[in-house]
Amino acid sequence: MTDAIATFFDAWELDDAKARLAKISSSVTESVKYNDPRTPETVVGIAALDHYVGMFSANAPGWSAKVIKNDTIADVTRVTVAFSGMGPDGVEHIQHGQYFVELDGDLISRMVGFVGTGE
Repeated sequence: MTDAIATFFDAWELDDAKARLAKISSSVTESVKYNDPRTPETVVGIAALDHYVGMFSANAPGWSAKVIKNDTIADVTRVTVAFSGMGPDGVEHIQHGQYFVELDGDLISRMVGFVGTGE
């Protein structure tokens, strides 16, 4: 796994907009494409992706997104991410997602995410 993938997911827990944008900008290409179950259309470009990740930060304050497993085959990296934080019930929660990532050099050019790990 490249540092860009870990850096990108580190940005999800940042509520400071400038710091979040800096992490995202350092980890993705200008024309990055991103999809997950909550994106009705492909999110394209750094500004749109920063806005999307910022919505997560705003809606889940204090939550983090950490890569817990990864492997690469034929230039596609599969990562399992643990989203965790305190729920409104005062209990720590963990949700997993799985992402398939394509790189352009050392930067993320395309990412497609799924809820859960397919098990």
